[in-house]
Formats: sequence, C-alpha cells, structure tokens
Amino acid sequence: MPPIPALNSATPSDPPGAATVALVGAEFGWGSSGKLSAVLSALRDRPAPPLRFVGMGSGLGRPLLAEHPVDGWYDLPDDPGRAGPWVAEFVRSQGVRAAVVVLDGAAARALLAAGVPTVFVDSLPFLWSEGDRAALPLDATVYCAQKSVELPPECRSVLADARGLRWVEAVIARPRAAQPERGAPRSAGRPYRRALISLGGLRAPNLLAPEHYPRLVLPAALEALAAHGVEEVHIAGNLPGGLVGGLVDSCAAAPRTTAGPLGHGAFLERLDACDVLLTSPGLTTLLEAGGLGVPTVCLPPQNLSQIFNGRYHSQALGARLRVLWPKEVLVEDEVLALRAKGEDHALERIYGAIGAAARGDSRQEVGRALREGVLDALRRSAGVGAW
Repeated sequence: MPPIPALNSATPSDPPGAATVALVGAEFGWGSSGKLSAVLSALRDRPAPPLRFVGMGSGLGRPLLAEHPVDGWYDLPDDPGRAGPWVAEFVRSQGVRAAVVVLDGAAARALLAAGVPTVFVDSLPFLWSEGDRAALPLDATVYCAQKSVELPPECRSVLADARGLRWVEAVIARPRAAQPERGAPRSAGRPYRRALISLGGLRAPNLLAPEHYPRLVLPAALEALAAHGVEEVHIAGNLPGGLVGGLVDSCAAAPRTTAGPLGHGAFLERLDACDVLLTSPGLTTLLEAGGLGVPTVCLPPQNLSQIFNGRYHSQALGARLRVLWPKEVLVEDEVLALRAKGEDHALERIYGAIGAAARGDSRQEVGRALREGVLDALRRSAGVGAW
C-alpha cells in the first residue's frame, strides 16, 4: 500500500479542466471490473468534459482494465480501521471530485464520509436481505441498481431505504468491432466447433483454495465438449499457474485447448467469435453473452449470486441450461435458507462443500455427474431459438 506520505507527494496530472474520478471495484471475482470497464467505455465514447481516473483497491481486476486510461492504482489499507483517514487523504491529494464504486460498500461509505459524491453500482440487488443492510451504502449519492428478472421480497425493504435509488439497464459493454449485422446469425441447431470456457476471477474474501472449483469442473466440461463435437476451446479466467495443463492431460478426451486470462476487450472479442460459452454464471458474463446472442451453458455455481444468476438465465430462455452440483455435494435450497443471516453464511457453506468434494474420495463420481450434466445442457441448448 502506498503510505500517506507517498500520496502527499503525488501530483494529479489532470488535463486542463479535467475532473478526477475515483474508481473502485469489489475484490470478489472479475464482475466488478467488467462493470467498471463498461462504464469507462461509455464515458470514452461520450462527448463530455475531460475526466481523469484514479483507482482504489480493485487489485484482483486491475489487469482487465489495463486498456483504459487510469492514471494509477492505490491499494487500500489492510486494516479496515485505517481506511477512513487513508481515503480522506487520497481524496485530498488526488483532487477527487466524484467516484464510481461497484459493489464495494465499505469503499463507497468511506468516500461519502470524505465528502465525495459517489455513484454506487449494485449489479446484484436481488441478493440482499436484512442481514446485508449494514454492508450497503444506502446513502450513496446515486444508487444504481441493475434491473433483474425477479426481485425477491426480502431485498425490497432494504433497497427501499436507498436514498438515491435508480433502476438501470444492464451495465455491459460490447466488443468495439461487433456489429449487429456482422456475419451469419446464430441459428438453433448449428454445430458447435469453437467454445469458450469462462471461470472468472476465482478469488474472493474467505475463499482459501480457489483451485478446488476448476479441479472439479474443468475436466468434466472439456470431456463434455469433446463428446459434443467441439474441436477447440479457450479457457479464460484467473486460474492458478500450472493447473490447466494437468487437468487437460487428465481428460479421457479433450478438444484442442488453450488457456489464459483475457483483458475485458479481448474477452468480448473472443466471446463474439465462439459458437458456445460455458461459464460459471457470473451475471456480467451472462449479460454480455446474451447481448451478443452467444449460446450459453451455466456451469455449477461458485457462490451465492451464481445460484440466482443460473436460475434466472434458464428462466429467461425457457430451457434448463445450467448444471447443478450433485445433491451429495450441495443442495441449493439449503444454501438459500442461510441468506437471512447475510451472504457470508451462505458463502461459507458453498466454499466448504466445493472444497470437500475436491478433496474427497468421490471426486471421480462427482466429475462424471458434472460431465453428464454439461453434455445434457449442451444438447438442450441446441433447441433454443433466440439467445
């Protein structure tokens, strides 16, 4: 973390007349960085007064934002008790005039306390219950809640207290080269030859072993794709180094496989070019795929929001396109019952269940069940007429 003296010596490099905007994304997967990227792309394309951007925190997603003109990134203190004074000095030294914060309630509250008008982007408004109220910046200058397929009753009373609540459409970007009329339209039943597997950021607070999820899911997905006739696949995500090669080698059969993280723009280009997407159901990725009309299968959920996302995706398309964990691993309704205590209680159950399955003696049986689940979803996806 840059010490406060380092911030004191920083010299904002605003173009003449530019206003400095602070950017923050939650340290939970890559979805927040995808939202920030979409916001930055929209601002770039809009004729407006010049803006200068500086980033706080968001360490997990910074590589995805490398294509955007952010003057610098500054790590927040590890000690939450120091965050308030640190943010106040950051605001003063950088000349921050406004902030855009995605899903990081603590950072939004600290910026508001420092007198900064703050736009809070809540892409998961359906997720919250009374147990989450204290973590949300309900006094944000503008509280942008992304519209969702369904709004459970337990979240409505919480959002009703958001002073600056505005409901917004999907916060997503399109690949800059994409055109609605470009190429042949995707049609039901077209063979899949090129696939993209997206596992997202794979990191979150209190998740101690991010390798457990790909160990269970990747071999099953690759074998199912091969059985379905897919010839090549790219695996995108924040995968632990050296993991993918061994998992590919463990497959009875796999398509030609490449792997590696992609910047947000490069990811959108790869997504637009593939025949089918297999993704852990992060909402940003599902919305981006839907915007491009890409056939999509939801892999088993990594966290609480992905349970909702997968359900809503299948509901919207009228077909069961998601893969469930075997009941011996995780029962979704049991996880959802823990929401009343707050998201952290549900996440603890999910992380524990995935870890136990990855370490357990029945790992091969779990893998076979997942393989069949992916293959069934791929077959059902061929009957969807409009993505």
